[in-house]
Amino acid sequence: MRLTGSITALATPFTVTGELDLDAWRRLLQAQIAAGTQALVVAGSTGEAASLYASEHDALLRTAVECVGGRVPVLAGTGHSGTARTIEATRRAAALGADAALVVVPPYVRPTAAGMLAHYRAVADEGDLPVVMYNVPQRTGCDLTPDAVAELATHPRIAGIKEAVSDPQRLRAWQALRGDGFAVLSGDDATAAQAMLDGADGVVSVVSNLVPSAMRRLCDLALAGQRDDALAWNARLQPLFDFVVLESNPIPVKAVLDRLGIGRGLRLPLTPLSERHQADAARIAALVDTLERSLRDPLAA
Repeated sequence: MRLTGSITALATPFTVTGELDLDAWRRLLQAQIAAGTQALVVAGSTGEAASLYASEHDALLRTAVECVGGRVPVLAGTGHSGTARTIEATRRAAALGADAALVVVPPYVRPTAAGMLAHYRAVADEGDLPVVMYNVPQRTGCDLTPDAVAELATHPRIAGIKEAVSDPQRLRAWQALRGDGFAVLSGDDATAAQAMLDGADGVVSVVSNLVPSAMRRLCDLALAGQRDDALAWNARLQPLFDFVVLESNPIPVKAVLDRLGIGRGLRLPLTPLSERHQADAARIAALVDTLERSLRDPLAA
């Protein structure tokens, strides 16, 4: 399994009554594959994993594995605050056919550096899947430091890191760890192009829910070292990068997906996009259509 390029952190579609919308989920999956997305994350933070029952998590993953049919890797979000629960979720994901587990730093509990090392080693040893670590201190309250990552990268079943700290110096520090068995992935859309130009392997993207073809183009250019073209394409996408952080993820991206007919709303405690940003959502939905049509039909650019 090689993790590279445009990887979508999928949003979870719901019906108007708040149930899983598996029909919309299949449409979202099929659109991602058709656009060239190179891997998919099921039930991460963008997928509102914290609000999903275990049976819903399983239904999403099972459906994704069936729809994808081995064409790209499927990563399951399996991270929890407790190590035993994380191992159990990772084993369940393995049984359902996931290719890897995306495991966030244990949120809320704020383990020590030694605790994080022990946590990731235990999940990698006992979880039956390759592990991609996910560092997002603004959500977890705890930072996975470069020293800890360097130590964990030597584990044969730890396959990479998704780094959401948009610090160029830190991302450059990961480059020495890169190799066939360890991928360095940006977790921040706005700085992903620069991260890939600096040597990162790809991005786990929120924006690619909306513009999968455009994010694939951006990744292809950046990974090929075509700096000027990559930065020019990045500038075209900047309004989307700005929009998806106007409110807590995934509120903005789901507001646009709703306009595109993929799912309805969120689960509490998340609430719909505020009224003051609805005009922005309409503008972004129009831009999504323009960008994706420009790649399907260059004459429409």
